[in-house]
Amino acid sequence: MDNVYLTPDHQVLQEQVARFLAREVEPHAAQWEETGMVPRAVLRKMGAAGLLGLMYAPEHGGGGADALTNLAFAEALSQSTWGGFIITVLVHTDMASPHLHHAGSPAQQARWMPGITSGETITAVAITEPGAGSDVAGMRSHAVRDGDGWVLNGSKLFITNGVHADLYFVAARTGSGRHAISIFAVEKGTPGFTVGRSLDKTGWRSSDTAELHFDHVRVPAGHLLGEEGRGFYAVMKNFQTERIALAAMAVGHCMQALRLTLEHVRTRQAFGGLLWDKQVVRQKIAMLDAKTRAARAYTWHCAWRVTQGHDVVQDVSLLKALTGELVNEVTQGCQQLHGGMGFMRGTPVERLWRDGRVLGIGGGATEVMLDEAAKRY
Repeated sequence: MDNVYLTPDHQVLQEQVARFLAREVEPHAAQWEETGMVPRAVLRKMGAAGLLGLMYAPEHGGGGADALTNLAFAEALSQSTWGGFIITVLVHTDMASPHLHHAGSPAQQARWMPGITSGETITAVAITEPGAGSDVAGMRSHAVRDGDGWVLNGSKLFITNGVHADLYFVAARTGSGRHAISIFAVEKGTPGFTVGRSLDKTGWRSSDTAELHFDHVRVPAGHLLGEEGRGFYAVMKNFQTERIALAAMAVGHCMQALRLTLEHVRTRQAFGGLLWDKQVVRQKIAMLDAKTRAARAYTWHCAWRVTQGHDVVQDVSLLKALTGELVNEVTQGCQQLHGGMGFMRGTPVERLWRDGRVLGIGGGATEVMLDEAAKRY
């Protein structure tokens, strides 16, 4: 499918990512699934290759790129069938560190951004709580001003990169209003900050996910990102970057599931011929491919609208809902055409089905996304 937004520079970037995946990820990712983490050495190699800070300023080791270039990267990364690796990277590049990029002071950026772009400092974003997922305003973690700093208390849940990150962007309530939330940069090792359980997930097996606890954690005043009480709006703003990246991941899963399934049905003998010879099989794959192509085009259109300065909340909410459901339809449909082998651990189509399930939940559940869009009609 032709992509009118994809430039020659984007193609060069995608080819670079494809070579990195083939050399550094695909031969080793099965072991990472067993150990439950992506080795830091791999992330540092990505940083050295200039792949961890495409959006950020060149003086901090970034590429100064726009949303379309960032999408080209996310789409290329999502051609891997190892969702745990993909999300480990995308949380760092598109979900956590953008808070520093958007709201950090020059001093804060100079302190932390070079390590972020080099892969020496891995980041996580801590918003979700046991009682506050898609409902960000329902969070109960709180921080109170105390002398020359803040004292932070509370817990976070389902935090990707939560076990092995170095720097956490933590949202906490700092006032009585429903939206009176601020964001703090909290470094690992800060007294009172502990990583609880490493959570055992159905999918994304090589992505570490944790619960975090903050027990009278003293945070210096200089670690407040942006304005006090404006963190809710910063989270909402960054959700657009995050959701476009998750849409790219969903579309990537769809594309890979279809590729694997085409290879399978063109060689699989059943009932005296190839599966590909069955009209119902061909039509099933064609319809899933049509939906995937449409979702991919919409993803690129949303990223283009970001570069034009448009308000994209409604579009991105619709995109997240669409792709989060589509990835489940496509991966399950492809899994069905693999028969019993599609249910066997170790096969790529089973992993894509398992990893894709969370994309209708994380980053904004489908129902919440549809309601966000509906409010803007």
